[in-house]
Amino acid sequence: MKSTAKIDMTQGAIMKKVLLFALPICIGNVLQQLYSTVDTLVIGNFCGSVSLAAVGTSSQPVEILLCVFLGLGTGVSILVSQFTGRGDREGQKNICATAVSFLFLCAIPLSVLGQFFGPLVLKFMQVPDDTWELANSYISIIFWGTLGNMGYNMNAGILRGMGDSRASLLFLLISCMVNIVLDLLFVAGFGMDVGGAALATAIAMYCSWLFSIFYIRKQYPELGFTFLPHRMNGKMMKQIVAIGLPLGLNSSIYSVGHILMQSLINMQGSTFIAACSISSKVTGIANVAITSMSSAATTFSGQNLGAENYEYLRKGGIRIPLFSGLITCSAGLLVTFFCRPILELFTRDQAVLELAVRYIWVVLPFTWAYAVFNCIISFVNGMGEIRFPTIVNILTLWAVRIPCAYAIAVFFDGGYVMASIPVSFVFGMVCMFSYFFSKNWKNIKQLAAAQMSGTAGGRH
Repeated sequence: MKSTAKIDMTQGAIMKKVLLFALPICIGNVLQQLYSTVDTLVIGNFCGSVSLAAVGTSSQPVEILLCVFLGLGTGVSILVSQFTGRGDREGQKNICATAVSFLFLCAIPLSVLGQFFGPLVLKFMQVPDDTWELANSYISIIFWGTLGNMGYNMNAGILRGMGDSRASLLFLLISCMVNIVLDLLFVAGFGMDVGGAALATAIAMYCSWLFSIFYIRKQYPELGFTFLPHRMNGKMMKQIVAIGLPLGLNSSIYSVGHILMQSLINMQGSTFIAACSISSKVTGIANVAITSMSSAATTFSGQNLGAENYEYLRKGGIRIPLFSGLITCSAGLLVTFFCRPILELFTRDQAVLELAVRYIWVVLPFTWAYAVFNCIISFVNGMGEIRFPTIVNILTLWAVRIPCAYAIAVFFDGGYVMASIPVSFVFGMVCMFSYFFSKNWKNIKQLAAAQMSGTAGGRH
């Protein structure tokens, strides 16, 4: 059965195909923001600023453990896109079977490890005493949802690699609706505070994961997708690790940096933590196009590399990041000017509101630079070139953002540590633009020129 949701990015108008692919993911990102925002809205209105701070500071310990394995999931998506470009059905089937086995091999031990690792990270982050118990409760429950979280992300990545981005929207719609209903039931109805919000999130992710399995089995029976692991291809596993492990370790190193940043935020007290928590939700609203355009860039470059369509690679490498930056710049400026009424939906605490407005005015007008930066990274990753983006990512965080944040906290005012974020965005964007002067990119341009002159094989 051939799904009509698949998009072949190796032919046709480049930006039309990219935008058609990105649109469902973008709508899905809106739902994902809603998914996360509902937690914050319900907690902010029914629990208070300390509970808001607990949720805001709890995401980092979860992220640092999950990101290595989610990076490996991205490796699966990249390989699927390359197999799709080559028309290699057997490769698609083998990598999907390996991915299912890999999921269970990692997710179940990780759920247990998180129960011990989470509290240690919270202590390292210097979480305030009034926030500690709630944050620990939230983390403990969220980690039991690891299998659902990783399973959903793995399956969505496989489908994106095949050119099917609509499915992610459907999965997120299901999880979002489940999360909203359970949030209201557990937190507003039963008074379970942040533990109820965490439980609602975990259940919603399991629902989305299970539905994604049914979808793949029905729409793509040729993949032989299973609920439980049944075989693992050693060659495929090596390829997944070769591409995905550097991505995962890069994300993990980035998460450690986020923890250091969060510790600086935590040192400013619960009010500042709560302000940063709700600000991140509002900035997320403005940045919904970033992930979708980056996902499109990865699939586009993977499919066209697999199809040896070098002229499309050359054109897409410039056009897709510029479109992403333009969309994000427009949305960022709009949300910045109207941020206060949006923030008032989350809290009426004037002290929290003032700090949240400051955060948005400092960070959001510059996120277009991150959109360009992240899109180029995703495009390069899709071609299997992992090393250079990894180095740039590490430098952006450890050589720029963290030193700037500490300098601001020590020599200026800790209430402005977020100013280090836009500085790092611009630095990363400039570094990634240098890829287009590299030997590898010059080789792509030469192959593209040869194709256009008819002296090399390939699709046009």
